[in-house]
Amino acid sequence: MSGGLEPFRRRLDGLDDEIARLLGERFEVCREVAVYKSEHEIPMMQPDRVKTVRERYLARGEENRIPRDFTADLFDLLIAATCREEDELMERLAREAGERDAA
Repeated sequence: MSGGLEPFRRRLDGLDDEIARLLGERFEVCREVAVYKSEHEIPMMQPDRVKTVRERYLARGEENRIPRDFTADLFDLLIAATCREEDELMERLAREAGERDAA
């Protein structure tokens, strides 16, 4: 095999870079959502949306031949992290708003 493992490694490195970029973009959108929710007094947790997105993740994973347990674990990890990020940001924004109102 010409090039041994190097061509595969280059492809994997590029994919890993893209995955990291996309995750960063997803977190940024979640931060924007947190600001919107704060401004419009919408609760952070939206259980119906989480359920819908989870089902979509599992279906996309299946379509791409990703093991279901991996897709489910990845989704659970991602949702936990992004919900925590939204929650912390919304709490900070509420605190800052309260401080502005008190001043």
